Amino acid sequence: MSRGGQNSEGDALSERKCIATGETAPKAGLIRFVVGPDTQVYPDILERLPGRGIWVSAEKEALETAIAKKLFSRAAKQPVSIPDGLLADVERQLVRRVVDLISLARKSGRAVAGYEKVKTWLDKEEAEVLIQATDGSERGKTKLSTPHFGSYIGWLAAEELGLAFGRQTVIHAALGAGGLTKRVVEEAQRLKGVRVGRSDADVGGKGRRKG
Repeated sequence: MSRGGQNSEGDALSERKCIATGETAPKAGLIRFVVGPDTQVYPDILERLPGRGIWVSAEKEALETAIAKKLFSRAAKQPVSIPDGLLADVERQLVRRVVDLISLARKSGRAVAGYEKVKTWLDKEEAEVLIQATDGSERGKTKLSTPHFGSYIGWLAAEELGLAFGRQTVIHAALGAGGLTKRVVEEAQRLKGVRVGRSDADVGGKGRRKG
């Protein structure tokens, strides 16, 4: 684990098996859970908690299946308790993770907020990721386009995005290349899978068009 809680590229690419889908995939696309001493299941978004990891794909459907079919108990080989609102807790922690990473990117000069600043970065091809709040004006959002070969993040609320910039709300933001940008995109993809489901739109949202 490097500065800012960023997994190394090799660590992120190491694979684990999802208990719900049975598929093996890179850790970057799954969520780790552990069973505590009280036999309760806890999400381990940062992958730091002690104990044997139980992995589930970062998809709403997979998490719902794991809970409904008691797959955590099967994986742990013992009865475990699932707290009420586990899925909502996972979502909250992922939001916090994405917000914290964007905040770190801002402090290092690799993130800007506000329509005019974002537009300037896009025009100068300094932006690699376009971020727009779900509750922003659709008309205003379509005036900005995802950078060519870049990524789009569009599943944070304006208040959530505002936390990353020390403001009440933010509608438009952008990330430059390098630094934590790749990690922000990876974590945002996990959030998207849990919050809106991967089937609802392209993960990473590349190629958002004007109009």
